Amino acid sequence: MKAWVRYVTVLMFLFCGTLVHAGTVLVAAAPNIKFAFDNLEAAFHQQTGIAVKPVYASSGALTQQIEAGAPYDVFLAADTKYPEHLYTAGMTASAPKVYAYGTLVLWSKAPMNVTNWQALLKGPEIRKIAVPNPRLAPYGLQALRALKYYHLFDPLKGKIIYGENLLTVIQYVDVGAAEVGFTAKSLMVAPEMRGRGHWVEIPQSAYKPIAQSAVLLKRGASNPDAQKFLAFVYSPAGRRILKANGYRLP
Repeated sequence: MKAWVRYVTVLMFLFCGTLVHAGTVLVAAAPNIKFAFDNLEAAFHQQTGIAVKPVYASSGALTQQIEAGAPYDVFLAADTKYPEHLYTAGMTASAPKVYAYGTLVLWSKAPMNVTNWQALLKGPEIRKIAVPNPRLAPYGLQALRALKYYHLFDPLKGKIIYGENLLTVIQYVDVGAAEVGFTAKSLMVAPEMRGRGHWVEIPQSAYKPIAQSAVLLKRGASNPDAQKFLAFVYSPAGRRILKANGYRLP
């Protein structure tokens, strides 16, 4: 086990022990679901009175934390690969199930014509393009796939900077470290982001479908509240929230 993974795991145990009281559902969540999760948590809490605490990181980083012993109950990933990996390794209490399909977008905080995004990226006004780390973040992997689909990766690779996850990409663009960034539609349609710059959907033919799966982890098997929350995500109420936040439904 890598030293940094052990370090993160220790921090997670401390975090969970000090901030999460008994009866709380601890959810490992991919950053693309940040604003949708706020809505899911609020609706679920109003319905049940059960507290839910999210921890956000890239799906790959969360998987490493789970493998190292981080005490999550539920995993809401940005793809199917990482939940399937944990399921195969015997670290889940159920098989993964797709809860939503994500959409890749390109976002600029500055007033730019992102509609013709391919020409924009090649132009001189774009010095840096922020992309989530493709080794850990599924949206980053699909962003590179889209660039390669349009034969843009090689001409643009000198402009690309990698962020740890989608929230890091938004931060890079927000502070001007990059003019544009590849991110998720679910983040762009949130009230917190409306009116902040311009974004365009990347044609879905340019990348593989971003099927996002959730899974009940071994710790969640002994937490009835975790099972209730996961069921809520797939319920009609949960599906309405996901659709309202820019996701396509399975």
